[in-house]
Amino acid sequence: MKKTTFNISFDEDKASALVLYLSQKGTSAEAELEKALDTLYSKTVPAGVRDFIDMKSGIASPPAVPKPKKPRPPKAEHTEVSEVIADE
Repeated sequence: MKKTTFNISFDEDKASALVLYLSQKGTSAEAELEKALDTLYSKTVPAGVRDFIDMKSGIASPPAVPKPKKPRPPKAEHTEVSEVIADE
């Protein structure tokens, strides 16, 4: 899949602090931004379009797992109730 580049502006002091603390966690701003873009893509682009793009680029999408159906309660049998009135 061909990659594209986003160029953004960000405060230099904030960027330096971000790079420092992300490196302590064993990651990078680029890796975190890529995750954020993937999440934004999944949330924004309709599933059919994502599937088409995956198919076009040769990425196999996982098969859709059908949702389990809720069991229906058994039908109640019709029972007749008769009323008995006792004289006192």
